[in-house]
Amino acid sequence: MSLTFFLPPLEQINSEIARQAGVELYVLRLDLMHPWVNGNKWFKLKYNLLEAKEKKFTTLLTFGGAYSNHIYATAAAGNLFGFRTIGLIRGEERLPLNPTLNFAVQQGMHLVYLNREMYRQRNTPALQEYLRQRFGEVFIIPEGGNNLNGVHGCTEIIDHAMPTVVTERSRSAGYAYTFNSICVACGTATTLAGIALSLHDKQRAIAFPVLKNGAFLTQEIESLLTNYLASGLPSPYTSPASWQLVCDYHFGGYAKVNDDLLLFSQQFREQHGVPLDYVYTAKMFYGVIDLLKQGFFCKGDCLLLVHTGGLQGNVGMEERLQRFSKI
Repeated sequence: MSLTFFLPPLEQINSEIARQAGVELYVLRLDLMHPWVNGNKWFKLKYNLLEAKEKKFTTLLTFGGAYSNHIYATAAAGNLFGFRTIGLIRGEERLPLNPTLNFAVQQGMHLVYLNREMYRQRNTPALQEYLRQRFGEVFIIPEGGNNLNGVHGCTEIIDHAMPTVVTERSRSAGYAYTFNSICVACGTATTLAGIALSLHDKQRAIAFPVLKNGAFLTQEIESLLTNYLASGLPSPYTSPASWQLVCDYHFGGYAKVNDDLLLFSQQFREQHGVPLDYVYTAKMFYGVIDLLKQGFFCKGDCLLLVHTGGLQGNVGMEERLQRFSKI
């Protein structure tokens, strides 16, 4: 199994707000790893693909919404690695297909639409048995790659920010400086769990849920961490680093945006040359900048913001926003 990736750049963000807060700001550009299978999506898929290949499966089946980055990446990865793919999409079919689903079909993915009641049962043994009866021997990947294979892959993300960055402040002081806080957007919490497992005890992971009332993810994160450590899968440390959820920047819920977020994304790209996706990274970046203004971080901190990709979803989101603006 091979796939050519570009080394994701690590870029410093020269922000006046960060300077005033006495904080150094870096972004890990996972969005630039590959044109289709990039961001945290590759890390969550990697070990699922390896297991499927080792167990001789020929078909992958997974779940997602109509604008799902996971559906997009799974369709592309399946095509690249020679798997048939089936995507179970939440809700009814809408034609013409949006850019995300159209791309998935072009990559050979067979789309099947589930009503919302059935979709809520996607992780139950009963529905998964029904799916196997309907589609045959398929390798099922949970929505968003949210399983221990996904966590395993995400323990490798921070390796791409190493060797340790020597910042301007640490260079003048004569020592190597590691990141105090690693910030990431949070959907299923798989990425946060993997990152927390890969940090040492003087670092912390900060996640920004993109879902409304995201505090419910606490139990899911604790379960992922406990199960991973009990599984015997590789882990750099015997316990996770400290982590926390910042739940105030969901902008109304999953895939919800407003003018403030759109303006922030546009200005951030113009000022720093970093495009943000509206569903995930824009909300996290907005939250970090707002917290810097509030003095949330300590002077001398060095923050790493993980860009988790998903930029292809902006096209469909912008089309949807334009339709709503005309109503």
